[in-house]
Amino acid sequence: MLKEVTSQEFKEMYQDGVVVADFFSTTCGPCKMLSFVLADVDKTLGDKVKILKVDFDKNKDLTDEYKVVGYPTLIFMKDGVEVKRLQGLQQKPLIIKTIEEQL
Repeated sequence: MLKEVTSQEFKEMYQDGVVVADFFSTTCGPCKMLSFVLADVDKTLGDKVKILKVDFDKNKDLTDEYKVVGYPTLIFMKDGVEVKRLQGLQQKPLIIKTIEEQL
């Protein structure tokens, strides 16, 4: 599942299973490219993972809580606990490998 979420929706959805939080900005070129990669990851893995897109500027509380200082930032979580973090544009194989390590 791939979905852009608010802070409240994020807090309701991140606690169960494997989640990738994509902190992005609408003005960021690499963020836009990463969106296409994440859409492809979503097609490949389907219901095995939740990909939650968090707008960096609209959700400052989450940005501060997770100490996100740049974008794009991917935070990989399992059952609500951060297990890995990647910054910058990432390629599909690395994202899928990181997700599969948590399944």
